[in-house]
Amino acid sequence: MAAHFPRLPPSGIKVIVVGAGFAGLAAAIECDRKGHSVTLFEKVDDIEEIMRIGDIISFDPNGSKAFERWPGVVDEMEAIARQTTWLDLFHHEGKFVTRQSFAHEKEWGRRINGHRGQLHNIIYRHAVARGIDIRLGSRVEDYFETDYPPQAGVVVNGERYAADVVIAAEGVRSRGRKIVLGSEENPKSSGYAVYRAWFPADRIRDNPVIRHLVVNGDSHQGFIGPDIHFLASSIKNGTEVNWVFTHIDDGNIEESWQFPGKPEEALKYLEGWCPVVHELVKATPEGRLIDHKLVYRDPLPTFISPKARITLIGDSAHPFLPTSIQGASQSIEDGVVLATCLELSGRKDIPTALRAYEKLRYERVHRAQAMGPQTRERWHKADWNKVWKNPEMIHLVRETWLLNFDAESDAYERYPQVVAELERVKARL
Repeated sequence: MAAHFPRLPPSGIKVIVVGAGFAGLAAAIECDRKGHSVTLFEKVDDIEEIMRIGDIISFDPNGSKAFERWPGVVDEMEAIARQTTWLDLFHHEGKFVTRQSFAHEKEWGRRINGHRGQLHNIIYRHAVARGIDIRLGSRVEDYFETDYPPQAGVVVNGERYAADVVIAAEGVRSRGRKIVLGSEENPKSSGYAVYRAWFPADRIRDNPVIRHLVVNGDSHQGFIGPDIHFLASSIKNGTEVNWVFTHIDDGNIEESWQFPGKPEEALKYLEGWCPVVHELVKATPEGRLIDHKLVYRDPLPTFISPKARITLIGDSAHPFLPTSIQGASQSIEDGVVLATCLELSGRKDIPTALRAYEKLRYERVHRAQAMGPQTRERWHKADWNKVWKNPEMIHLVRETWLLNFDAESDAYERYPQVVAELERVKARL
């Protein structure tokens, strides 16, 4: 039996969510909070298949505000999150450049940085505890929407399921994009890929070159060089360590977007780099390294289907580069805003809810998305003559408009004026 959680009275709105990643789970939980009836379809047979994936993921204050409304979730996350409020930045040859502090951001909310699979597990268990109907082993083959009756739905394992609204949260290769855009398109290569590793800190604790990363609790360091940046951190009081570095992509976009990585291959990109980086890569156990292709989509003309009953969220709508540090948080915001718009519209006006959702999200999410390439270029093309004189040039941009933001409050406040604007546009057509 589901535990009791605060939720609004039943709205009568039936919602189908496709995908049990962070975006899909957040949308499902937020819709449940608002009193909507949710069915979530996920293609994997065992949720562990998702939880095993990945390394570090970051939620900024604007994303974590939702977790604070899910009883017990944010405290459980913080218990396994990295306990640092800074990033130490180095030249790739090893010289210290600057420390960027994030301590003041506590005024805006919590920063959650932790293992992707472990944080996903916390959210998934919360969704299950709420009693949300989650159906694993359910591959969505197609989407549909109709005027009579006014509904949308999906085809799962050959069977049709209908609802008032469908939320496509399958990621960058979402099948929902076809019904929204009218045609299929493949993601494009960003020109970069990223090596990612996560392993127990025992592997480096006795190494005099890199033990400083783990012996004094958690750490967070970045190394910047020509067309590469390398980030390393430890977590859980220095008991686990992870590193990532972005490099020029030598693969083909038509191939698998994720490859097993080999430390000796990674080291070829790091010739001339400092011993800390080399020793960390060499310490990586077999099977704990992947080479992950970074893909992107051009900004879409729309997130919603022609009849405005199907919408894209998360990476399905707007994949982010890691250097934005906002992909996960924006996915959470999507779910919050969409569920709120559905609450405010009611069942009789689903299309208005989806159009308002798009209006509320479109400019903000693309403005945040653009920060990824900007940060990468600022690091990869750094003019070191200028950086040594002004080290803050390579600090991450941490904008108040982006981080000090409550998506739910903003949706409640702006929904009436957005709907009024949509009505004015409709009247002119």
